[in-house]
Amino acid sequence: MNPFPSTAPESSLIPENAQRPGDDPIFSLHAEAQRRAAAGEDILNLTVGALTEDDGSLAVMPSVREALGRVPFERAAAYAPIAGDAPFLKAVVADLYGTGELARRSVAVATAGGTGALHHAIVNFLEPGQALLTTSYFWGPYAILADHSRRRIETFEMFDDSGGFHLAAFEQALDRQLEAQGRALVVLNSPCHNPTGYALDEDEWRAVARILRARAGAAPIALLIDNAYAKFGPPDSQDWYHWIEDLADHIPLLVAWTVSKSFAQYGARVGALVVSHSDEAERKRIFNALSYSCRGTWSNCNHLGLLAITELLTDDELRRRSEEDRARLKALLAERVAAFNAQAEPLGLRYPRYEGGFFVAVFTPDGARTAARMRELGVFVVPLRGAVRVALCCTPVAAVPRLVEALVEGVRAAQ
Repeated sequence: MNPFPSTAPESSLIPENAQRPGDDPIFSLHAEAQRRAAAGEDILNLTVGALTEDDGSLAVMPSVREALGRVPFERAAAYAPIAGDAPFLKAVVADLYGTGELARRSVAVATAGGTGALHHAIVNFLEPGQALLTTSYFWGPYAILADHSRRRIETFEMFDDSGGFHLAAFEQALDRQLEAQGRALVVLNSPCHNPTGYALDEDEWRAVARILRARAGAAPIALLIDNAYAKFGPPDSQDWYHWIEDLADHIPLLVAWTVSKSFAQYGARVGALVVSHSDEAERKRIFNALSYSCRGTWSNCNHLGLLAITELLTDDELRRRSEEDRARLKALLAERVAAFNAQAEPLGLRYPRYEGGFFVAVFTPDGARTAARMRELGVFVVPLRGAVRVALCCTPVAAVPRLVEALVEGVRAAQ
């Protein structure tokens, strides 16, 4: 008798993974735009979040190239420590917080980009089956990271009727979540939120801190700041931590830090998760847990990248030059932001307060229909619920009129 069934299963994968999509939706749109451009069409591809020069080439920083070249081959070839080199971790904390009290209350581990930092926060501050809490507009991979780690995502309306951050919706959603699951991981991407471009102002940050502080004794709460685009924000946006730093007396304050945008090194996959807390014993527990997660995922990070970024952050001359390189890129982006605001507002396009960052979200009754009509015009953007995401990071100033015209037509088609 044959002990095996006569019909083989459809897949040897576990059922929940057998129907996974093979590509990220944004990268699928990017690939379609590239195919049409290669076929000779005049395409404006505004999908992927990478800063480009006006000629379409990737914008890079010469100081970073030099730092990579300075690293001895033998050091780069060796394993990095599981949590990352100590000088790197110290330099990252200093880059965020200087030498103040918050820096002294922080621990950090190296991660595979900002995405790795998000992963570590999700698996260490939420139980399986529980949900992180974030804004109604969010970077799509948040949901993938949560699902892949057997967690979920819940959202609250990001904007109130006046166009500001919806504090009442946040407070209500947080209370519902604490009642339902007994803990919360709040994820906020600011300044320069992806996909809307919005940056919380001082009053909004202080209000968020007040809401969290009032509930800190009732249940475990952690706040994670996705800091990916922070260095491209408006001038005062770098002061965000001054407005909420006392939260570390009550809850863990987490920051996902990455070189991808700050140093225009998307392929290096170097980042860090920085955690601040006033209790030394709790910091030690958190560091141990995060180090364990490093070993259990990528084991250790790109050592060449860690060593080069350490040079950029600690060598005074190289750091000065990297800041000059970044200032040029920030000015390039700011010119595009100003051109977009000047042309989009008079034509009635609706979008959040936008002062910097790689993206802006333009509101529309139907994001999918708007994006589809724009693709017919050769302009590729990313559809969202009730909006489309526009990557001004790769939009030359000369192309802004064409972009705005396509947006107007796309929104009209969705009405």
